[in-house]
Amino acid sequence: MTTSANLKPARSRKPVDWKEAAFTVFNYTFLSLLVIVTIYPFYYIFIYSISDSIEAQKGVYLWPAGFSLEAYKTTVQLPGIADAAIVTLGRTILGTVITVFSCSFFAYLITKNELPLRKFIYRFVLITMYFNAGFIPWYLTMKMYGLQNNFLLYILPTAISGFNIILIKTFIEQLPPSLEESAKIDGAGYFRVFTSIIFPLSMPIIATIAIFSAVGQWNTWFDNFFLVENPKLQTLQLVLYNFLNQSSNLSNMTTEQLTRGDLVRTLTPQSIRMTITMLVTLPIVLVYPLLQRYFVKGIMIGAVKG
Repeated sequence: MTTSANLKPARSRKPVDWKEAAFTVFNYTFLSLLVIVTIYPFYYIFIYSISDSIEAQKGVYLWPAGFSLEAYKTTVQLPGIADAAIVTLGRTILGTVITVFSCSFFAYLITKNELPLRKFIYRFVLITMYFNAGFIPWYLTMKMYGLQNNFLLYILPTAISGFNIILIKTFIEQLPPSLEESAKIDGAGYFRVFTSIIFPLSMPIIATIAIFSAVGQWNTWFDNFFLVENPKLQTLQLVLYNFLNQSSNLSNMTTEQLTRGDLVRTLTPQSIRMTITMLVTLPIVLVYPLLQRYFVKGIMIGAVKG
């Protein structure tokens, strides 16, 4: 016989919430489809660029149609592409460094109450975010400063940004004042305090600004298009843009005409466009993961004052 001591209470099962389960399934399904819709265009461009040009014309969906790097070989061998890549790389690195240092030091200075006309300077910076003189004044100003056909055109006009200054200023104001006070007691000046304490502690927002600046410097071709005529100073974006226009003209030719050219014997205009798109966007895509851990933290702390 079984006694009451040997009897175990039956486990009570929690009733299934079908509404919550249905929402979870719908949520995961919707977000998965959204990710696919977002990533697939870039993936399509990539597999098209490494596909055989002739086979790719028949259709590319999930896998490359054949395999060929001829489009990349042809693109990187364009006249002036090496010089343009060096100019763009130098512009991106130097421009980012100058922008980050100038904006961060400027933001640090306007947090000091002893700075003369501090509020006026800060408000003057804010005004630049809302009012723009336009293209013609900008063009005349750049020429008057002697920045036409000058490499400094790429790095000096972007040294100060009102948006970046606001983010960095807000971040610096949340740092403990005791750190700066202890350094001043030891005899450190403003520049030493900034380089030894403020700048290292502001690395999350600094990394965020660096991403903004690097992406902007890499993608910009507007100033190059209007103010630079020297082929040695042309950026990669403009060189590829001009070649992209040339490849678009090729699409109007007949197949018989295409087979006569040395450039497009094994390539098609569509393949060239895909390759150029990859070359332009891939470096920035590779930079983002390196600074991703700083990005979210920096933008949230710098944008919301605690």
